[in-house]
This record gives sequence, C-alpha cells and structure tokens, in this order.
Amino acid sequence: MTLRVLIADDQVLVRTGLAMILDAQDGIEVVDQVADGRRAVEQARRLRPDVCLFDIRMPELNGIEATRLLAGPGVDEPMAVVVITTFDLDEYVHGALKAGAKGFLLKDAGPELLVQAIHAAAQGDALIAPSVTARLLSAFADSAANEVRQPIEPLTEREEEVLRTVARGRTNAEIAAELYISLSTVKTHLASLMTKLGARNRVEIAMWAYESGRMN
Repeated sequence: MTLRVLIADDQVLVRTGLAMILDAQDGIEVVDQVADGRRAVEQARRLRPDVCLFDIRMPELNGIEATRLLAGPGVDEPMAVVVITTFDLDEYVHGALKAGAKGFLLKDAGPELLVQAIHAAAQGDALIAPSVTARLLSAFADSAANEVRQPIEPLTEREEEVLRTVARGRTNAEIAAELYISLSTVKTHLASLMTKLGARNRVEIAMWAYESGRMN
C-alpha cells in the first residue's frame, strides 16, 4: 500500500526538499504541495491523503487552524496531521497538538525521523521528536492554564511505566524492549491509557504525563 502525503509549507525550498525526501521512499507518494493553510485544508478535503505534513507559520491560515479543521475535536473522520516546525520551543507546536496533530518534528530532524513520523501517523500512531519532547512539554506543563483532568480509573504500575516511556518519545518497539514486554502488550497498555485519560493518541498521553507532574 502506498501512503499518500500532502505537504503544506510557505517556503518553496522546504516544500520541494520534503517532497524529494518522501518521494524517494518506497511506499510513499506526495500527492500535492501547497503554500498556505487555506489551500492545504481545501486540498486535504478533496484528495483525502493518508497523512498531511503541515508547517505552522503559513499565510491565509496557520498550521494550527488547518490542523483543527481537519483533525480537531468534533471533526467527522479526522485526518492524520504531522506538524513540522523550525522552532524547538514554539507555543504553536503545543497548540497544534491540542488541535489534533498526530506528532511534531523539527525541520532538521532528518529523513529517517520524517519517514517514521509519516508511517506512524498513517497507522493511527504518533511520533514525538525525542529531541524536543521533554523541553517542550515540560515548559507548557509549568504554565498549563487548565486543571489537569484525572484518570477515570487509577493507572496500574505498569501503565505508569508505559506512560513515562511514551512521554520520553519512545516508539512502541523501544517501549517493548525497555520494559521487556511484547509489542501487543504495549498496544494494550496504550489503549488502556487512552481510555483512562480520555486521550486520542500518544501525543495527548505524553502531554498529560507532563501536565500531571509525572515527569518532574
């Protein structure tokens, strides 16, 4: 199966570079490149790509609003959006995650991490760039305006362990290796965490871990 990707970035060199990297991968096809957020939303709704790769700072409509329109709460059939930004401590990234993005990357992340993020988003998973996870999420946990929601049931000891590994940006395979459990067990714990925390994906699990003080 070929993953269809839509790229939105207002810088033509960045758009072209991302497209070249992705088109060179087996099983990935860039279906369109656009320069502003409004056009990104229009094309995403028309083409229904498997993954949207959005810059944050774009004309017409920024990446946060574009993400919210395609993947936010209340959206029927939300789409997979990965946000990519130049800034490693940018409040817009946190806003994009709240708006429903399936992950975030820095533009200097490199081809391997970019491809991993695309595949993760297409599978309904999310990849958090490890290089920025702790700084970004802990910074916003310190200034979180909303009261942290409590789990609908207490977390088990194993769920607490999985929670912390997710918040450190570990992939499912890395969590399995670190905790000596199977991949299917990791997925079971993630599903339980999402239910108990009211989280839609592992990004929101990670954000909750920081906002609740678990990573202090």
